[in-house]
Amino acid sequence: MERWKGRVALVTGASVGIGAAVARALVQHGMKVVGCARNVDKIEKLAAECQSAGYSGTLIPYKCDLCNEEEILSMFSAIKTLHQGVDVCINNAGLAHNEPLLSGRTEGWRNMIDVSTALYCVFEAFNSRDVLLNTLIRGCSLGSMGGHRMVPSADEHFYCATKYAVTAMTEGQRQELREAKTHIRATCISPGIVETEFAFRHHNSDPERAAAVYESIKCLKAEDIASAVTYVLSAPAHVQVRPK
Repeated sequence: MERWKGRVALVTGASVGIGAAVARALVQHGMKVVGCARNVDKIEKLAAECQSAGYSGTLIPYKCDLCNEEEILSMFSAIKTLHQGVDVCINNAGLAHNEPLLSGRTEGWRNMIDVSTALYCVFEAFNSRDVLLNTLIRGCSLGSMGGHRMVPSADEHFYCATKYAVTAMTEGQRQELREAKTHIRATCISPGIVETEFAFRHHNSDPERAAAVYESIKCLKAEDIASAVTYVLSAPAHVQVRPK
């Protein structure tokens, strides 16, 4: 991780859960981390904690709604102006609504697609440096095992579809970047169930059901996924980290 010290990372959905854990880990390793979310209060609190802990990096809170293209473009413009661009993009933000494929609302489907795939973020990150062919950049998307197999619950089917999309798009990006002979690397991390606020937001009208999700199985912790992210970033520049 030494080569990333002082470099700029963008972490989407950095206010809670996996995003917050990843942001903290990258700040510990000396990176300038732009943490974005719709509500930045928790990111501001995390930034203060990182500073108090004496971490060598910096966490910069940024308010951004990933469903709003103008806000995304404005964020990348600000990063370009203040920090010369993004070196690492952690496409972490995601959410699920109880919107089955046969009876769900298109509004809920669209929101899941916009947040989980974050196409504009990926595109802007890969084009944020002036000399892409000679710049070491990493892109890491947070997928899910739900992006490789369907969960047997109608409430989860469209969410799984968005994660299948993340898996496919990341692999497509990896292939295109390799064919273009760039130094840019892209990979997707697909964890199983991670104990965060996710289930409680997903089943916000039924907290007992949400709690049962985490009680039914030995879950991963957000810090486990942060460790996977730093592992990917630690890989040598010539290595293609490709999940199966």
